[in-house]
Amino acid sequence: MARRRTHKYVPLPAAAAALVLAATACGTGGNGAAGTDSLLVWIMQGTNPDETGFFEAANTAFTDETGIEVEVEFVPWQDAQNKISTAIAGGTMPDVAELGNTFTPGFADAGALHDLSGYGIDTDRYIPGLMEMGQIDGGVYGVPWYASIRSIVYRTDVFEEHDLEVPENWDELRETALTLSEAEEDMIAFPVPGDAQYSVMPWIWGGGGEIAVQESDGTWVSGIDSEEGRAGMEFFTGLALEDDTSTTGAVNWNEINVMESVAEGEAAMAILGSANPKAILEANPDMEGKLGAFTLPGQDGGYMPSFAGGSLLSVFEGTGNEEAAWRYVQHLTGEEFAMRWAEETGFFPGVTDRVDAFSASADPILEPFAVQLSEASRGVPVTPAWGQVEAQKVLVGMQQDILNGEATVEEATADAANEIERILNGG
Repeated sequence: MARRRTHKYVPLPAAAAALVLAATACGTGGNGAAGTDSLLVWIMQGTNPDETGFFEAANTAFTDETGIEVEVEFVPWQDAQNKISTAIAGGTMPDVAELGNTFTPGFADAGALHDLSGYGIDTDRYIPGLMEMGQIDGGVYGVPWYASIRSIVYRTDVFEEHDLEVPENWDELRETALTLSEAEEDMIAFPVPGDAQYSVMPWIWGGGGEIAVQESDGTWVSGIDSEEGRAGMEFFTGLALEDDTSTTGAVNWNEINVMESVAEGEAAMAILGSANPKAILEANPDMEGKLGAFTLPGQDGGYMPSFAGGSLLSVFEGTGNEEAAWRYVQHLTGEEFAMRWAEETGFFPGVTDRVDAFSASADPILEPFAVQLSEASRGVPVTPAWGQVEAQKVLVGMQQDILNGEATVEEATADAANEIERILNGG
């Protein structure tokens, strides 16, 4: 058998998306012949600081159990869609690939992914916001591997200094931000980023609006410009424009910029992902013992929904190795290696009952994120066209137009809703 390997990916020429997706309908299918002796797996690069070590252990265990060798290629996230699309067009797909949860519907709709529903998958075991991204028209085209959720990270030492409690609703959040802004002149109380769409979504949902829902006739309708959606946007952007709890430079900040502001001691609290506290402490060990987290508070109490991001593992159609590929997916999402991946990366396992187990065994700061993930998480609209909404940065454009004073909340939300409806309805 071939030696078990891991290696870097050499970029391939990009293919036109429309041409590639049209070509995927030509897959030959396959039943995973018993004679399968090797698998090719593509994993996104950078999620785990010790990816090579993890896969050497995981692949050795899989080979010992099944006799099947595994070759892993690490693919940069920014190249993933073009690489996968090019491979589909050329018939050189891997057997298994890690797909960002918003990637999955498009490749499934194009016929490139193997339907896993025939393997008796209990979809209720997985995190709902992620699992629904792998379910299209009754089929299952990916299962959650790991998850990330956004809540609020804050400086416990600064809160203690000013005798502040964790806010439990929007009014308390605003009052806390105002207090911090006045008491800590050299700190940003609560950054309001312009280039971070997943930090915007909770406020639309929290106000009672919907990004987009599909009507019974198949038409997609956006509720961003509803009274409820606008209420959420007015509150969030108002923290910057009216209350001055942010900084003008944040209009161009993405999530990495927000994380850096906390790591560098510039921000007192911020919306961050569940893997960010680990990264902050690695970048600035002096923050040890100074960070806490709380679940995004609801408008009048409770929790407001947050976007559940992460990755699914999918099996490609037409390789002839589908059954063996599914066994490998089960291997990575099984107890041992799902938990090890979570421990090494700081991301949550994709199976619901392991979320609490992981947060209990890891840093206590993760507990509010676990609550967020289990009780108040959402996904984006499940449609292949959603990728175009993200690619065109519709929500980012809306947010930045408001923060830059180029449009009112009413104008910006109306424009965004119209654009989302146009894209999702194929206009």
